[in-house]
Order: sequence, then C-alpha cells, then structure tokens
Amino acid sequence: MIINTALALVVGVALLALIATVVKHRPIVSEGDVSETWDARQNVIDSKCHEQLLATNPRLPPRADADRMRLDHRPQLHQSCLASFHRG
Repeated sequence: MIINTALALVVGVALLALIATVVKHRPIVSEGDVSETWDARQNVIDSKCHEQLLATNPRLPPRADADRMRLDHRPQLHQSCLASFHRG
C-alpha cells in the first residue's frame, strides 16, 4: 500500500515535470505589436509612401536610406554576406 502510494506520487511528479517543460507560456506582446486590421496590400502601400517620403524630404541627407541598407561601405561584411550565398 505504501509502495503503491509512493509510486503514484513519483509518477505524478514526473508527469507534472513533463507538462511543465512541454507547455510554454503564450508570447508576450505589448499594445501596438499586433494589429487586427493588418493587410499585406496596405503594408506595400505604406512602404511605397515611406520610400517616397525618404526620396523627397529635404531634411534627409541624400541617399540616407540607401546608405543605411548598403554593405559595400564595410568591405569585410560585404564579402562575408556574398560568400554566405555561395555556401551550400
């Protein structure tokens, strides 16, 4: 009787430990992280508007966005990036 109770307790603890490792908490999101009305088409439209704003805003230095996206001003990083495409 005591052995059965002890065995049941050990199995119960093992199952709880298993459940605790398998069950993950839900992702933590803040207000503004998720939009109920997100739309891929609207995202493309907004992106084009943003690009147009970058191209026409006189307060931005010329090519500010292009310089931010380019790697060729850092030759080692650029070569590493190109090499990564040729690796299998």
